[in-house]
Amino acid sequence: MKTTTLILGCGDIGTVLGRRLQEAGQRVIGARRKVEALAESGLEAAAVDLTDPASLAALPDADILVYVASADRFEEAAYRAAYPEGLTAALAEFGGREAPPRHVFFVSSTSVYAQRDGETVDEASPTEPTGFSGQLMCEAERALLDHPLPGTVVRFSGIYGPGRDRLIRQVGEGRIAPPSPAMYTNRIHRDDCAGVLAHLIGRVLEGEGVDELYLATDCEPAPLHDVMAWLAMQLKVEATETIQSPLRRRASKRCSNARLLESGYQFRYPTFREGYAQVLREGGFLPEKA
Repeated sequence: MKTTTLILGCGDIGTVLGRRLQEAGQRVIGARRKVEALAESGLEAAAVDLTDPASLAALPDADILVYVASADRFEEAAYRAAYPEGLTAALAEFGGREAPPRHVFFVSSTSVYAQRDGETVDEASPTEPTGFSGQLMCEAERALLDHPLPGTVVRFSGIYGPGRDRLIRQVGEGRIAPPSPAMYTNRIHRDDCAGVLAHLIGRVLEGEGVDELYLATDCEPAPLHDVMAWLAMQLKVEATETIQSPLRRRASKRCSNARLLESGYQFRYPTFREGYAQVLREGGFLPEKA
């Protein structure tokens, strides 16, 4: 019998993950509020409102549950509904079934870290977020890890990829972050986000075991200036304006992916160079060759 994976909040990452799992022979159900968005995905689609217990109850049983919902706006109420409340409701529903999931994965974020001085952080580092987004992510993480169902939290760093090209557009406008003080940024390509989840699901299904927490980020934390300078070189543009605002609102830390690498995951895009080269090429950003 096929393994069934149910992806709650099936957007961009969930769709790429779902296709990968389908290719591996699984039955995949993508659940989201607007199922029309899954029409072209090739996935089995189910409508769900994560805030409505009756809606959750109508979903089929699954061997693997992946919770990858996102808030529809950057407001505390939206984050509370999408993360701690939505995940808690899903755990209550699926944890009470006759055939509960073998494992639950929750996609979290490195926003749970408050470190700002270039420190290296890993799964054992303290999480003391000051903003509501990080605090609510922490609350959701605890809801899963305190629940009787076996669960794993995967904290993604800054996700980029097709359609996530804000940094490229800033550089294209001649804007760049200052070289000093160094403000470290951590990134992961969308395809590696899906790859990490598929890898960990595979470990569960093969009985190899997974940890309760993984930090999913590529292999090279880098100063934002260096990333933008590299992009400027590829785009053949000159920086004409220094962006100061990120220094006031962003953290600066270096995220370690050592635990993920030890689990056997191999990155498709190990640094921002390989990943952004793909986005530049596929997105048509590169200047025409003479």
